[in-house]
Amino acid sequence: MSSAPGSSHPQSHPHEELLAHLTRTSPLGPREAARVVAEVLAYFSETAEEYVRRRHGELQARGLTNEKIFARLAEELKARRVAAPGLSARQLRRIVYG
Repeated sequence: MSSAPGSSHPQSHPHEELLAHLTRTSPLGPREAARVVAEVLAYFSETAEEYVRRRHGELQARGLTNEKIFARLAEELKARRVAAPGLSARQLRRIVYG
């Protein structure tokens, strides 16, 4: 429940229990814990298409071939927080190249 402006109670965070856990079990302070949680949530909020485009660029910059990249992406997508649908190499190419 959030407080009215000017109230003596701070506004609650949507992940208050997680923040409390992190500050209890790690050297993170409340602000650092909130920043880490925000970063993790942003990372996992990528759509499958955004993830494929970003990772393709990263892996291509490392010198991997598309054949290896698309096989790796298909495996990585299975491990994402919200499982993406199984995508073929052709579907992965369409995401990257349109």
